[in-house]
Amino acid sequence: MGSVGGADSSARTGGVTIGVDIGGTKIAAGVIDIDGNVLRATRRATPRHDAGAVLAEVAAVVEELQGEVDGSIVGVGVGVAGGVDRNRATAYFAPNLAWTQVPVKAVLQGATGLPVVVENDGAAAAWAEARFGAGVGIDHLVAVTVGTGIGGGIVIDGQVMRGAHGVSAEIGHMNAVPDGRACACGRLGCWEQYASGNALVREARALAAERRPEARTLLDLGDGTPEGVQGGHITEAARLGDPVAIEAFTIVGNWLGRGLADLTVILDPEAFVIGGGVSDAGDLLLASAKRTLSEKVSEGSNRPMPRLVLAQLGNDAGIVGAADLARIR
Repeated sequence: MGSVGGADSSARTGGVTIGVDIGGTKIAAGVIDIDGNVLRATRRATPRHDAGAVLAEVAAVVEELQGEVDGSIVGVGVGVAGGVDRNRATAYFAPNLAWTQVPVKAVLQGATGLPVVVENDGAAAAWAEARFGAGVGIDHLVAVTVGTGIGGGIVIDGQVMRGAHGVSAEIGHMNAVPDGRACACGRLGCWEQYASGNALVREARALAAERRPEARTLLDLGDGTPEGVQGGHITEAARLGDPVAIEAFTIVGNWLGRGLADLTVILDPEAFVIGGGVSDAGDLLLASAKRTLSEKVSEGSNRPMPRLVLAQLGNDAGIVGAADLARIR
């Protein structure tokens, strides 16, 4: 098992660190103390034209936050939505940023003069939940971030599992349907095409187009057309009892449960920590996921089953986890 991170305090530095989460549309950053508290935070739009512009913006954010903190910053942790090498230095790929082989650590250390570590954003979020959130006290967990796509991170015995080359836990790209829907990664039938926020919107719009009278509440929350339905509308409509919105959540929850069942037989986690924007719907999503997980796991009732728990740190998980990983030497 390739790993970084550990709970041994002798391997951790004190002081405050900066965590940065680089997304396709925004750069979120914050100053984080050793207990996972966010002391300062800021956001900026992500420049989309090239990696150099993005990293220059990150360096500017780090400089801004340094100026707002009394005392020294001991390191910077950077989360990237893509594959990162075992040395936590280079982003192999980041599809939402159109990055390949970007030397993030070298560039940012040169620009800031601070020690820098780079991590996959899903792994950073998983670490944050394990250290400070819903995963505290859980030795074996898989974090599943259900947002636009599906991200993930695996923490086993107090360490982030990264694989032989640093690019494990790309769970959203497990194959769910042979020759299924096209995915941005270039493959067909990836899990995130059926169990993500994008999938929820797709299902809700299709159902609303077929059953407009039943979808009155859902459609009225948008612009009156199926094409106007957005993710937040589906959650609100389902809570108001709209049958089409509820069915969309059931369909996506079933797909989520199928994938969790596959991960269960491979990894045998104690718990799945479910985060991301879609998880805000709570049992609207998790009820069908739990049921399908139980039905689809091999050996069924003859094996211990993992728990499904909701993440606790919300949008701060990425920056908190990246900042905390920057403490590990």
